[in-house]
Parts: sequence; C-alpha cells; structure tokens
Amino acid sequence: MNNKKINIITLGCSKNLVDSEKLLKQLNAGGFDVIYNSDDISAENVIINTCGFINDAKEESIDTILRFVKAQKSGKISNLYVMGCLSERYSDILKQEIPEVKKYFGVNNMKDILNELGVTLQNELLTERTITGPGHFAYLKISEGCDRTCAFCAIPAIRGKYISRPIEELVKEASKLADNGVKEIILIAQDLSYYGLDLYRKQALPDLLTELLKIESFEWIRLHYLYPANFPTELIPLIKDNPRICKYIDIPIQHISDNMLGLMKRSHNRKETEAVLNKLRNEIPGAVIRTTLIAGHPGETEKDFLELKDFVASFRFDRLGVFAYSHEEDTYSYNKYDDEIPAEVKESRVSELMELQQNISAELNETYVGKVLKVIIDRKEGEFFIGRTEFDSPEVDQEVLITAEYDLKAGFFYNIRITNASEFDLYGEPA
Repeated sequence: MNNKKINIITLGCSKNLVDSEKLLKQLNAGGFDVIYNSDDISAENVIINTCGFINDAKEESIDTILRFVKAQKSGKISNLYVMGCLSERYSDILKQEIPEVKKYFGVNNMKDILNELGVTLQNELLTERTITGPGHFAYLKISEGCDRTCAFCAIPAIRGKYISRPIEELVKEASKLADNGVKEIILIAQDLSYYGLDLYRKQALPDLLTELLKIESFEWIRLHYLYPANFPTELIPLIKDNPRICKYIDIPIQHISDNMLGLMKRSHNRKETEAVLNKLRNEIPGAVIRTTLIAGHPGETEKDFLELKDFVASFRFDRLGVFAYSHEEDTYSYNKYDDEIPAEVKESRVSELMELQQNISAELNETYVGKVLKVIIDRKEGEFFIGRTEFDSPEVDQEVLITAEYDLKAGFFYNIRITNASEFDLYGEPA
C-alpha cells in the first residue's frame, strides 16, 4: 500500500470541486501522489469532500463514507478523512455514528487537513489548482458564503457570511487557468449579483468581468447564479456587446407567486421578478435564460402552484430545473413551518413542471435546426462526439451530439450545423 498516495472523492456542487482542486494542488506540492474520484483502493489515504445541502445529497455523502469505511475495515485503505458541507453541519453526529473516520473537517479547513497529513500550506499556490475535469473549461469561485436569508437554504449556516475575493486575486487565478489551456471560464458563487458589496461597497461583477475580458485566450466566460433582486444592470450591455461573454443568464427565481416568495423570504416579488426577466430578454437579443424552481415548499397551495405553472408556460424559459422542497435543519423554513405537503404531491408537481418544460424545450430546439452554431467538444462517448453551445453549461444543460465519423477533438471549437433536435438535445454535423 502506498502511504504517499491519496484518493480525493468530491460530491456536490462545482464550488466543492474548486475546493478539492486547490487541496489537490497543495498535496501534489507536498509530495503526495493524488488520484481523483477513483474507486482505486490502493491509496493509503482517502479524503471525501461531502455535500450536505439537501436530503439526496446527504444520503449520497453518507453512502460514500460507509463504502470506504467498509474498505478500511477490510484493510484496503488505512486513513479515511471527511471534509466539506456534511461534516460542517453534522460533525458531532457523524463522529458518534461513524467513528471509523479518522478525522472530520468542515469547510475552509484546508490548512488543518494539510497539517494532519504533514504538509505545510504553500501560500504562493493559493491561486493555483490541479484541474480534474477535461481541462478546456474550469470554474472560478469568486466568493464564499452568502448573506441572503432565503427560508429554505442552509448555505449561510454552513458556509458563513458572504466574502468576496479581490479582483486582483481572481485575475491571477484565471490567468493561470488560461496558461494551462482553459478556454471557457465559469464564474460561480452562491450569488454572483452580490459580488463586491462587502469588499468594494458596490456590485463589482461588471468590474471583474472587464478585467477577465483582457485574458484573450478565454473564448467563453459564463456566469452562474445571478440573484434576481438588485440585479446588476451594468451587466446587460457587457453581455450584449461582448461575444466572449456567453449569452446565458442563470437566474434562479424559485417561485413566482407573491405568497410563496414571501414565505420563502426572497427579496423580490412577482412584479420585480417579471421586470428583470423581461428586461434581460428584451435587451440581450438571443440570450437564453435559465432558472431553478422549488415545488412543495410549506404553504404552497394548489393556487400558488397553478400560478407558477402558468408563468412557466407563458414566459417559456430556455432552460429550467425543478427541485422538490427538502426540509433542512438550520433553516428558517425548518424552524417556522411544518413540512406539510406530502412527498408524492411534491414529486407530482415537479413532474408536471418538467413535462411542461419538456414540450417548451422541444419547440425551442426545433428553431435551431438548419442553423450553424459555435460548439465546444467536451468528449467522445460511444458513437458520438458530445459538445455544447454557449447556451449550455457543463453537466446541467443539454448537449450537441455529432457522429464520431468526423475528425473532431475535445477542447476545440467547431461550427456545427444543427440537423435534428429532441426535447433536451441537438444533433449536428460540421458546417
């Protein structure tokens, strides 16, 4: 068994992925042989970076921990460590229920993890990462935590207050990613709209984008999670006038009924939500708008749900995801409301919304047939090359499938003529 070998397993969101990549870089520099997301059990040490956001994610994290506990009991690994959101939320319970884990760490504990492994934190590497994905796209986490008080969300309790990273630091990290071949940079945070308010006393996302546009090797700059309230309108001309900023607006509205937005403690009502959505659609021609919704939050009546369904039908979002409400400890909803809506009703509402969106998506996709779109190839899978347009983010949105008879390469851009469309995918050939 190799005692200088570490297997890092990452669960959950892209923000967790960035944390793992930064830890991976430090461990590599400290002399460790690091493998990533592997079922390889030849490593002496295993670190599981967990998600603790909603029930499904918590179950996946616990199942993964127990699988490696079993490997440890059979002598296949020696040291099992757990970090991330789940252990931040439930460290005391986890220590009691799964004592086989050598040590639990929360979030933002990289220095402590390194110390445990006998590695000294190298400050000069804090803006560097070892990219674990394909290499042509990477996430840039521009802040930590959240100052919003949404009733259903445990992130502020887990990750703390909103802390913006300085623009100079982000540009330095982005430049190193560009030097390593990254062509698409995806800005992530719990809330991009808020960026800079704590550090610069203003919404500074437009300033950050202006600096990132100076890195010419980025062909696409993509924005994730723009909160609808106090939307930084200076972004609109930037997105409209810069072809390298993807015309992709990810703006999670969660609901449209004023009753539900109030119960969810959102900072926007229906009128304000519609105003920002219509402004985006009218002022950035050709942009796709993505949103996420919650079905079955406490207090959601049939009337509220029908209002939401009618809105989805009339606005016709380009991309849409729906989650069934999860009753999470350390949230306002958990403390103030009963989780009164049966699971089968929640799931039925999710299905109704997604069936509606499936029809909308099919109709919108048909409009692409015959058009030539710029596509980045992510990978080859079976008989197809799998790519994306600027209107689609990795892993969460639809893809473009091109038969493998053509000589294409992952990480390169091609002009693809769309020849066919389904509800959630496009098919094409090189133009």
